[in-house]
Amino acid sequence: MPSEARICAYAVLRRVFEDGAYADQALHAESRALGPRERALAMRLAYGAVQRKGTLDHLTEGLTERAITRLDPPLRAALRLGLYELLYLDGAPDYAVVADAVELAKANARAGHGLVNAALRRAGREGATALLGALSDATPEQAAIKHSHPEWIARLWWQELGARDARALMAYDNEPGEVALRANTLLTDATALARALPVRTHGDPDMPEALVPEEAFDVHESPLWREGAFLAQSRAAMLVSRALAPQPNERVLDLCAAPGGKSTHIAALMDGTGEVVAVERDRRRAGALVRTAQRLRADTVRVELADATLVRPEGAVYDRVLVDPPCSGLGTLQARPDLRWRMQPSRLVELESVQERILDTGAAALRPGGVLVYSTCTISPTENERRIATFLDAHADFTLDDLGAELPALRHPSPEMRKALLTMPQRDRTAGFFIARLRRRKG
Repeated sequence: MPSEARICAYAVLRRVFEDGAYADQALHAESRALGPRERALAMRLAYGAVQRKGTLDHLTEGLTERAITRLDPPLRAALRLGLYELLYLDGAPDYAVVADAVELAKANARAGHGLVNAALRRAGREGATALLGALSDATPEQAAIKHSHPEWIARLWWQELGARDARALMAYDNEPGEVALRANTLLTDATALARALPVRTHGDPDMPEALVPEEAFDVHESPLWREGAFLAQSRAAMLVSRALAPQPNERVLDLCAAPGGKSTHIAALMDGTGEVVAVERDRRRAGALVRTAQRLRADTVRVELADATLVRPEGAVYDRVLVDPPCSGLGTLQARPDLRWRMQPSRLVELESVQERILDTGAAALRPGGVLVYSTCTISPTENERRIATFLDAHADFTLDDLGAELPALRHPSPEMRKALLTMPQRDRTAGFFIARLRRRKG
């Protein structure tokens, strides 16, 4: 009988690649009955195998001497799971990994478990060092295989970041994602929260409210989470609200506000004064945003079910506006293991139009002298640098603040965009975010 963690991970793989499920939702559904240790292993196996699919499928074709598309989906899932554990994880003996993968294939496929057995045993004999060491990343196409990314992403980053940084970013994307907590300063502070948590943490000198757990920690099972003492949020996402720098008693507009991490952070930075109008067009996500604000006691957050692309009827009345539009999410591939396989270049073109309209809406709602922050969780020039350059060309009444001077370690590497910030996962150990702060001229 395969281990519970492998059964769960196998089911997640099948739901992601056969049913189009999101990896985090599939894991949540499949791991309900697992204890913390087994659930943590299932998550590592499932997320790792989803992330490494490109590499695993390439190696599988060599081990089986047939195209991956010719294998039945249940066999592909068993091979991906088994090969991932053999090549990338230590702890379990090879024979146990192979035996469980074969049993999973036997129970779910009409035939072919012998192929799974032969391929995984061959992989065990050849070893991770030989199989992975034979892969090159000298070109974008080779790097896409070695670091398991779609070729279009590898080429994009190769061109925009250079070969060295592109390789490093792709390699880091396959590591476990950052788990960071934001102390809800409406109720507590990071020092008090660190003392109350059951795990060791460390802080961030640039983010007083941030804590990074140093041990495995089930965030949503914590009574402190239920009491509203903290929110799980990347340090890069926290930086967005910090860049907006809201002041007490101001009126702030947050467009595309769900799931609410930034809206509630803005409310906390204003010490529970003023007003944060949080706009979200999706009814289900807006409902989740309301519940988040209630849990965090962010009473100044007012959730509005509306389309962020539409002009605000109240006019230019907001002191600060946050435009955090839908984006390709390429800065979050660590935390969202299936996203790299879902996102397509054509989707970026669709997103650019939406981003432009939402940015224009935010600009029209900002009072003269007010501040607007545009942020995305992606590393994509058409959504970031070119979006801001195009906006500034069309809006002579806006200037770009020098955030790079305030945080030089995070300064954007492009000479034309040095006043903006770009967090890099492999360098900053957090998600990849682009942040630009714009100011509307008075008069």
